[in-house]
Amino acid sequence: MRCRTDNRMRGVKIATRFGQNLARCRTKAKLSQEELGFRASLHRTEIGMLERGIRLPRIDTLVKLAGGLGVPPEALLEGLDWTPGGTRTGHFRVRDDCAGGEQKQPLKRG
Repeated sequence: MRCRTDNRMRGVKIATRFGQNLARCRTKAKLSQEELGFRASLHRTEIGMLERGIRLPRIDTLVKLAGGLGVPPEALLEGLDWTPGGTRTGHFRVRDDCAGGEQKQPLKRG
């Protein structure tokens, strides 16, 4: 039997990678969190929580962030993949491009 914390840890890894991508794109665009928040119609604290991996964005927030940064939405999803499971449970994969490895993260349905 799995603990609930196992499922939360999977989400944390996804949120952390998303946050790293967001921070990288924002820094590359030479924007502060406040400037990005203004451009994306989000509060600067939301930007900070997303970058720290405390929150995951909804799809509309993802599109706003990409538009505010002037990048395609997939730039914020770099290194995140979903592997379908067929008759078994599929899983997310967070690629660790620096180390050249990958981590599989099963995701329970329902």
